[in-house]
Amino acid sequence: MTQSLQAMPRAQIVGLGRSGVAAARLLQQAGWHVELSDRNDTATLQTLAQSLRTAGIMVKLGYSLVLSPGCEPDAIIVSPGVPWDLPVLVAARDRGIDTLGEMELAWRHLQTVPWVAITGTNGKTTTTALTAAMFQAAGLQAPACGNIGYAACELAIQQHPPQPPVYDWIVAEISSYQIESSRELAPQIGIWTTFSPDHLQRHYTLENYQAIKASLLQRSRQQIFNGDDPHLRQAGCATWPDAYWTSVQGRENLLVPPERGVYIEAGQIVAFGEAIAPVASLRMLGVHNQQNLLLAVGAARLAGIDAEAIARAIAAFPGVPHRLELVAVEQGIEFVNDSKATNYDAAQVGLAAVPPGAILIAGGEAKAGDDRQWLATIRQRAAAVMLIGAAAPTFAQALDRAGYSDWEILETLDEAVPRSLTRAHELGAKTVLFSPACASFDQYQSFEQRGEHFRRLCRQLASDG
Repeated sequence: MTQSLQAMPRAQIVGLGRSGVAAARLLQQAGWHVELSDRNDTATLQTLAQSLRTAGIMVKLGYSLVLSPGCEPDAIIVSPGVPWDLPVLVAARDRGIDTLGEMELAWRHLQTVPWVAITGTNGKTTTTALTAAMFQAAGLQAPACGNIGYAACELAIQQHPPQPPVYDWIVAEISSYQIESSRELAPQIGIWTTFSPDHLQRHYTLENYQAIKASLLQRSRQQIFNGDDPHLRQAGCATWPDAYWTSVQGRENLLVPPERGVYIEAGQIVAFGEAIAPVASLRMLGVHNQQNLLLAVGAARLAGIDAEAIARAIAAFPGVPHRLELVAVEQGIEFVNDSKATNYDAAQVGLAAVPPGAILIAGGEAKAGDDRQWLATIRQRAAAVMLIGAAAPTFAQALDRAGYSDWEILETLDEAVPRSLTRAHELGAKTVLFSPACASFDQYQSFEQRGEHFRRLCRQLASDG
């Protein structure tokens, strides 16, 4: 007999992105009456909405959530891009309505499976991808989810209790937005990659941003920290007395005894006193990627994965799309896609990882943050800078103040890519690096779309030439 609509629990899902759609499908599968809303109303959303309506999910476009007395939902599920302090969400929590994020919803359905949760300002995606690769090399069912791979609720849809779990582990990249709306999520292993100012337009203060990140680690049974990050190192063992720590600078730089550390010694990755593999087997640029690698190795060893499987995964790992990704070589010049560098720190790391004398393309929708180290690295390592997007005039002024004058405003990638090739020949540069130091939303829907556009333009150079 079909459950009556009145008897079904009701869920309101805010945001028609991938995570919102996955949450809607999961709750519908669990017997909920689901309504999905989005304040936007585009042609793409209309097409998606129609397919969801066909599947029995109510969708409202051009609509912002309102709490109507007598018609309040039993639960509100929030997509990551929706501010947690939105007045209607604050009011819902005050009224006792179960208000949570999509990641928390997935956790409620998958908490019988151990999780590795990776957070941090930068390095999350690479660390998540490396960790999942190591687990999978050991024959484990360990999908990546969150901001990489699947939406977390997509994995939960594939899990059908009371059948045995189909996963051995869940490897989740979790942003501060997702942590903020996940009060119960408690991983087996929590990893904190880096910490620096970011998302302050959402979290307001650095202290609040830090507290949100720290809350995930506090709920984790085991913690692994990047011991080369100055901020995390300052917090140190007094805050996290039982944690595991990493360092690319060797055992002397560890904050813990070697048996609780992962480090590099004589060119070898050493985890908890055991040699794992040569660090040179990782085919990725930059010391920061070695830091990401050590964190992933630590998680794999804590999960009981043997050194041989870890070494195989490292040697086969191809890198992460849009993060220092070599996309083309044209007329002897390498074009590197670093579209995922959406803040100053990530862009500084990217520029430091490529050979000096590069042509840099930067710009987009600027974020709050400290640009001093990024500007210093530009002065040291960039032969010229092509500026695009809404941030271009602001970046030009910042470069001038920093005493750097070889910049030009091109506005779009369509103009900047061919111009960068010309400037590379003029200046003898061997690398063109697209590392925006900005969000993408002034011209693109995501950093992935922006990176794909850069890749197409670079490959088009060869056909045009």
